[in-house]
Amino acid sequence: MTELEKAKIQHRKLSKGQVFGRAVAIAIGALLMATGLEIFLVPNHVVDGGITGISIMLSHITGVNLGIFLFVLNLPFVFIGYKQMGKTFALSTIFGILVVSILTSMFHEVPAFTADVLLATVFGGIILGIGLVIRYGGALDGTEILAILISKKIPFSVGEIVMFFNFFILGAAGFVFTWDRAMYSILAYIIAAKAIDTVVEGLEESKSAWIISEYSDEIGDAINARLGRGVTYLHGEGAYTGDDKKVIFCIITRLEESKLKTIVEDFDPTAFLAVADITEVRGGRFKKRNIH
Repeated sequence: MTELEKAKIQHRKLSKGQVFGRAVAIAIGALLMATGLEIFLVPNHVVDGGITGISIMLSHITGVNLGIFLFVLNLPFVFIGYKQMGKTFALSTIFGILVVSILTSMFHEVPAFTADVLLATVFGGIILGIGLVIRYGGALDGTEILAILISKKIPFSVGEIVMFFNFFILGAAGFVFTWDRAMYSILAYIIAAKAIDTVVEGLEESKSAWIISEYSDEIGDAINARLGRGVTYLHGEGAYTGDDKKVIFCIITRLEESKLKTIVEDFDPTAFLAVADITEVRGGRFKKRNIH
């Protein structure tokens, strides 16, 4: 393998256009989240799950601006995201969190669009669940990142761990606000989760990826180096051509899907790539290495 190929496997610098496009998408996602929070949910005392829900309740109790809590409480998870997902993910995440923190502060004095709690819950949940930030390689809440890390240590899925956290967070809303608001908060969380599923195609489920390319070795090495995921090479034969094919098989998470597509496109834009949801992964060596 040449030095150029090694450099390409380890890191590919995004073009200015790609960086700008990603930044715009993340900023729009942050704008939608700030709108859902400050224009719909927060004025009606409805919370979301995760760090966002904790931030809303702390802001209500202390009177401190919501944006400050969103930024400060998510910072530790940015570091975890860097260790687990790489530099690009961490930078995308911290940019998104910074933008949403600033926008929530700006929108704090804007009147709520509706005083109807049910309407605020439904539309606030939908807006929160647009999922643009995750789709473009970042995150706006640290709970999912923490759940990914914990899932490596205990026999529970990321989704089960997130639900466990949110059971206590959304339940706490009953003490901070009222129990009917806690029930509305659960509804908002479910709506947001379903909206994310629709936009990004899956929340926490693992995904299987099948790749067929003339550059299978290079792509496999890049997946190892840039995602920290192991790959398996399978040998196949084209039914029509009779040609021998080297097939790459690997398991990834939803947060890694965008980066996997980028890796494959870097080496072979015409490669065959199939990605499917997996509801459960057990055994084997499905363990992610830290990447730096």
